[in-house]
Amino acid sequence: MRKPGTVPVLEVEDLQTVFLTDAGAVRAVDGVSFTVGPGETLGIVGESGSGKSVTALSLMRLLEEPARIIGGSVRFQGRDVLAMSGEELRGWRGDRAAMVFQDPMTGLNPVIRILRQVTEHMVSHGRQTPAKAKLRAVDLLRRMGVAAPERAAASFPHQFSGGMRQRVMLAIGVANDPLLLIADEPTTALDVTIQAQILDLMRGLNQEFGTAIVLISHDLGVIGTVCRRVAVMYAGEIVEEAETAAVLTDPRHPYAWALVNAVPRLDSPAGTRLVSIEGGPPSALDPPPGCRFVARCPFRISRCGAEHPPLMEVAPGRRARCWVTMDGSPLPPPPVAAEAAFRTPAQEERPLLEGKDLVKHFPLGRIGLFGPVPVVHAVNGVDLRLRRGEALGIVGESGCGKSTLARLVTRLQAPTSGTLEFDGQDITNFSAAEMRPLRPRMGMVFQDPYASLNPRMTVGDALAEPLLAHGRARTRAEARGRVLDLMATVGLKPEWAQRFPHEFSGGQRQRVSIARSLALEPDLVVADEPVSALDVNVQAQVLNLMLDLRERLGLSYLFIAHDLAVVRAFCDRVAVMYLGRIVEEGPAHELFARPLHPYTVALTSAVPEPGRERVILAGEPPSTLSLPTGCAFRARCPIAQPVCAEVRPPLSDVGPGRRAACHFPGTFHA
Repeated sequence: MRKPGTVPVLEVEDLQTVFLTDAGAVRAVDGVSFTVGPGETLGIVGESGSGKSVTALSLMRLLEEPARIIGGSVRFQGRDVLAMSGEELRGWRGDRAAMVFQDPMTGLNPVIRILRQVTEHMVSHGRQTPAKAKLRAVDLLRRMGVAAPERAAASFPHQFSGGMRQRVMLAIGVANDPLLLIADEPTTALDVTIQAQILDLMRGLNQEFGTAIVLISHDLGVIGTVCRRVAVMYAGEIVEEAETAAVLTDPRHPYAWALVNAVPRLDSPAGTRLVSIEGGPPSALDPPPGCRFVARCPFRISRCGAEHPPLMEVAPGRRARCWVTMDGSPLPPPPVAAEAAFRTPAQEERPLLEGKDLVKHFPLGRIGLFGPVPVVHAVNGVDLRLRRGEALGIVGESGCGKSTLARLVTRLQAPTSGTLEFDGQDITNFSAAEMRPLRPRMGMVFQDPYASLNPRMTVGDALAEPLLAHGRARTRAEARGRVLDLMATVGLKPEWAQRFPHEFSGGQRQRVSIARSLALEPDLVVADEPVSALDVNVQAQVLNLMLDLRERLGLSYLFIAHDLAVVRAFCDRVAVMYLGRIVEEGPAHELFARPLHPYTVALTSAVPEPGRERVILAGEPPSTLSLPTGCAFRARCPIAQPVCAEVRPPLSDVGPGRRAACHFPGTFHA
């Protein structure tokens, strides 16, 4: 909490930002006010389109036409940022105030080495001489957890992983010890372990340098682990502001209530439906006269539709924009959702999908004329079984082989070795022609639905295409009838069949992708990171939809994700992958309650839930070009012994339904 009498680092009052369009002024930020003091961390949370990123860009004066700030004030240590000249802004940005963007690859120059990018602000603002700036840059990279910082400084951005690039962005942001750091979704696309490391770095900056931080995210778990206060945004307004712990335990605005209860947790029973609110925010061109959340609010009263509520104090240190809680009364707990009733397969039943010792290697270009041919070892001996009506989750860090395994089991790629059976039929060496009759029985949902949909085809045509190609519909008229049924199944309006992909939101596009995977009535659906890029409310909608479809249609899912809480809420069993191998497997409730492999312990500890004890993993996974001897995890393992370097532990039974590839299973705990 800021000490009395100290000057706030940032004061924002009644900030208003619009986008001037032919249809009128789109009110992206509409009357936002907040204050951040020295050493404070404020979180701004809300779904896509709520105005979070536009607020951040407004604070830094980084908006371009047709965006325009039309009202309010932004003061940095008492200085009026909105009145600064171009020269003053150049001197302020990167020196006293810095910003870390969501996608580090677009924030870094791909043709300039890392060293120059880190030193640029230090030299241009006169903070360091070029020689001292180089020394400080290497030191900053080391403090950000970049391995071999001297070598890394001479590298280009494309040679780094996503987590390493985000570390570089943070190093650039803090190079001049700024008083204010604005981080816009800095961990959205990162693995849970890398995300935890980045959050630890931000906490360290806050404590070590006294940097005031504004952290923007749609992930309440991330906000809860870093921020002391949080502002919840909806439709361009702040609808609740309070201590983070208070919002997470007792939200006073129905939208904040929905966000908190839409988040899956590691202790959620598998198959439990999440709280979600259908629909979307109102038009920013013509907002309603009353509360902007009224159309989606489960607690609305008559006054909500007629009068626009101000941001009122509903408790000491708490403000909410709600007529229902204005008297200080709390919102009720969410209704207890019924767990989905899934078919329970018999143990002796033949598995729908079974892979044995699956291996996939990718040869690269030869090094030199007579040099060796490097090989990427993507999947290195995976055994898996999936029964009818079951959901098997595959988790692990980026590069562990999850997506390659998905392409192997659907035979989009042929395995280098091993065997693969589908419904008792060996399909390991099937040709494309032999696989064609089996394709309708295998559906796939991709991580990025926009990239997997043809932008020049209407959604109706995209859904009709597999029906016509596989002879499930003889005419386009017959296909259209089936398309309308599919759209109704996934909760899309029939009239939307004539829309193109760009006319849908991210969650709606993912529903289209799910509908297409169901078009041919498959037995197996392989879902590769289907909700990783979605807001928490849309994520809850999509997960609930997939649970409903599994219950109604008896689908089997191979569900790939790096969000462990999502996997826990959706899957019966979980397999943990590391460097192309499964290192632990078991029932979801047992594996997350009592992980046996040290890597699983580290993964579960890194889930951003307040109060969770963290296990810090040093470094990153070894290179897939040269597999280490013994246990692949030994270089990062806190309990590694000499035997781990000599003998690779097999994936062995360690209990009923539990397998682990560790010489000392169950001996390490968070």
